[in-house]
Amino acid sequence: MKADTTKGAVDTMTTRSEPGHGRPDASLTVIMSERRQLINLAYRLLGSLADAEDVVQETYARWYAMSRERQEAIASPGAWLTKVAGRICLDVLGSARARRERYVGEWIPEPLPESTEWISGRPGGATADPADRVTLDESVTMAFLVVLESMTPAERVAFILHDVFRYPFAEVAEIVGRTPAACRQLASSARRRIRAAQAPATPATHQARIVRNFKQAWEAKDINALIGLLAPDATGIADGGGLVSALLHPIEGGEQIARHAVDIAGRAPELTILERTVNGQPGLVAQQDGVTVMVMAFDVVGDRIKHIWAVRNPDKLRLWTEPQH
Repeated sequence: MKADTTKGAVDTMTTRSEPGHGRPDASLTVIMSERRQLINLAYRLLGSLADAEDVVQETYARWYAMSRERQEAIASPGAWLTKVAGRICLDVLGSARARRERYVGEWIPEPLPESTEWISGRPGGATADPADRVTLDESVTMAFLVVLESMTPAERVAFILHDVFRYPFAEVAEIVGRTPAACRQLASSARRRIRAAQAPATPATHQARIVRNFKQAWEAKDINALIGLLAPDATGIADGGGLVSALLHPIEGGEQIARHAVDIAGRAPELTILERTVNGQPGLVAQQDGVTVMVMAFDVVGDRIKHIWAVRNPDKLRLWTEPQH
């Protein structure tokens, strides 16, 4: 697996030109061109775009806090930014474990829309730069991110940097603070977790058909059809973050999930269910009065739904909106 976010920009750094006489500082373009790479890296490491944006902001703050002379002495600014961002992510992952122990209910990674769904602005009126969008590939599917959550921070960082972004272990070691050999072992352990959790890939068109059938059965309150679409040992997890009502514990079993879905449909008949791409895969969005109140990601294995992740925490739904026409 390889994300569409490689190190080309790092390897083709231009030299800094001296500002003056109205000429732009060439290094500014170089430094800011790394932003997309850093956002992609930090989101995969943290599972939260909000946290990823904070990490990137802190990374740039550290760069601009250095003197001009120190900046000039850095041969590869892109590599320096990646190293700093990786170390900040490692710290955030360590503290995130404690935060999630206090989190109300289940924690699910922040779901991402496809580019046509991307909100056109940020809170406070800041403009969203299209280059900030996370590249949607197999390394950001909800199933993949959930497995990453089971790893230690060091495993996660070593695996993402090496297997997804193709950084050599010598560079990974500088970020993780371990030897290259130790980082190789960390990535290998992470790889085993991924393999153990991953089912054979299901074609996107097939996934979309199963999800569409689920939507139609849900809207029709057809419990038998829902049970037929869910694996007998399916799991449903909801994330309300304590801000909205949501189940505090996973629902185990296809029949139990089906009954809960029908119960929701009966209690909230005004919900509008839309088919949307969630983290690069077919998913569903529930809207109430035009406002997105839930985003659902699915793990489809064969002809059955194995996992459903339903994000209701409004803090994680800030990117979701109807397409702007």
